[in-house]
Amino acid sequence: MRVAIADDGALFREGLVMLLRAAGHEVVASVADGDTLVERVSADPVDAVVLDIRMPPEPDGGLATAERLRALRPETGILLLSHYAETHYLMRVLEIGTEGIGYRLKERVAGVQVLDDTLTRIAGGEIVMEPSLAKRLVQRPAGGGGPVGTLTEREHDVLRLMAEGRTNAAIAKELFVSAKAVEKHVAAIFGKLDLPGDQTVHHRRVLAVLAYLRAGRVDG
Repeated sequence: MRVAIADDGALFREGLVMLLRAAGHEVVASVADGDTLVERVSADPVDAVVLDIRMPPEPDGGLATAERLRALRPETGILLLSHYAETHYLMRVLEIGTEGIGYRLKERVAGVQVLDDTLTRIAGGEIVMEPSLAKRLVQRPAGGGGPVGTLTEREHDVLRLMAEGRTNAAIAKELFVSAKAVEKHVAAIFGKLDLPGDQTVHHRRVLAVLAYLRAGRVDG
């Protein structure tokens, strides 16, 4: 796919270029700030962009740039990177869009396979969340209280992978179970957490899970 990069760290930016090219992608722009990225993508559309959350033209310039890009090119996948897994960043990301967008740690995408998988999922319209953040969000409350505490160990594993944006097929592969078993676990989770919505549409599932967690367990 055609990819554009924006990161004010020259060394990390060049590393991304190498990883993307090694994965067979075409890097059409590699710049240091959001304004330049918007200008380049406006003139030459790409399949996906990779942005540093904290870069010029402001402290959280990557988020502001992502908002501009989503308005300009809504079909373009967006991957936002950070050194830190922060809940408030995640919520900002989801305000920008609920399809074709992701938030991952820089250190976790420093490999061809992980970076390629992340961009492929985003280009396919999925939400991709940093696994460590998803794990933190769905961690069982102390003492096992609340609806999350009623989930079985396997249901808890499925909920964590759902929060990452994984499809049923991907969850089944990760947990070495059948897709039918995952469907049953997802139905049980939605029932116990009293979550509405279409369980088969991945971005709606993620939003439902995060809305529940944000309202009941996440303090931002």
